[in-house]
Amino acid sequence: MRFTLRDAHLIDAATDIEHGDISVDGSSIRSIGRPGQSDDTQEQIIDASGMLVVPGFIDVHTHGGGGFNLHTVDPEEIRSYARWVPSTGVTSFLIAVVGTPGEMPLPQLKAAVQALRHPDGGAEAIGIHLEGPYISHARRGAHAPSWLRKPDEAETEQILELTDGYLRIVTLAPELPGAETMIRHLLAAGVTVSMGHTDANYEQALQALHQGITHVTHCFNAMRPLLHRSPGPLAALAQTEQARGELIADGVHVHPAAMDALVKLLGPDRVVIITDALAGAGMPDATFEFAGNTARVIRGAARLADGTITGSVLTMDQALRNVLEMTGVTLQQAIRMLSYNPALSAKVAHRKGCLQAGYDADLAIFDADLTLHATICRGEIAFATDEWRSRLVENDTVL
Repeated sequence: MRFTLRDAHLIDAATDIEHGDISVDGSSIRSIGRPGQSDDTQEQIIDASGMLVVPGFIDVHTHGGGGFNLHTVDPEEIRSYARWVPSTGVTSFLIAVVGTPGEMPLPQLKAAVQALRHPDGGAEAIGIHLEGPYISHARRGAHAPSWLRKPDEAETEQILELTDGYLRIVTLAPELPGAETMIRHLLAAGVTVSMGHTDANYEQALQALHQGITHVTHCFNAMRPLLHRSPGPLAALAQTEQARGELIADGVHVHPAAMDALVKLLGPDRVVIITDALAGAGMPDATFEFAGNTARVIRGAARLADGTITGSVLTMDQALRNVLEMTGVTLQQAIRMLSYNPALSAKVAHRKGCLQAGYDADLAIFDADLTLHATICRGEIAFATDEWRSRLVENDTVL
């Protein structure tokens, strides 16, 4: 299918065209430019005036939403999530897997690989984020003690073999015995290693970053705080220019003032906006299950029975609005933090996260109030409001 979105406001990390055209051919972007510059012979022209078109969002740290869990033994549940999540502007995501009681989460990893090998529309699962089980007991958060394991070279090899090249990010605590060897092994396999759920002090964190860690999981949460005499991992991150830090942009996990401080500390080119969402995302006042634990949505966050915060119910379209409201970034900088920066961490920035010719046609379409109207995944409409579909009818377009 060939089509052009005409006279839209086009924004990505490097582009800001107030009135522009973006043309799609099949699953890829064919061209982007000023109105009338595209070769629109034999294609559908869709009036996108008054709309904002941005790269589809990439969530590199999510556990589910819409009632669906990503930590599951059922590949179809992951596919169902992939069909739901475009309603939040997401066009790509990593499948998050956590620990399991007393053993490695091998069945969940196998289900993730099956879903990756056999997708069924919607947002693209671009790999796996293994959050743990190699994390600190002291900073485990909602991860049960029975899930935790010590880094082991044989287990590292088993995980890499099982995930068959789909492992993109591993969150671990670098201060654990055996972690240094595991980090080297993962880096050699091309995996992004993230420091998280860690009790590392400043010196240990800085050493880990010098070893090649380039990502920090949900900054502020499940780590030592930034103190003036004990600066912790965040100070080490700030001093390591090649590393990026995740931020749960719900205003609950991190106070808005601290959100703003982190963006100022790292700069918008090093912050990766995530949801850390659970199955209850998009389901107000829901009660749901996560890895065998019951969670409830209470005051905008998911909590266990003892009140422990266990993930968010944030969606990425709301994260965009939150970042603009709670920090001092521009719209273009916010878009970068939700698209291009996560593409870098997931190592898909050669084809996702930008509005460029040859990139995947992953697009999110908003109105001036930043209400999502449509999401296009690899050239196909995966979500659309009635208003957007009426535009397609007016233009006699079927996507």
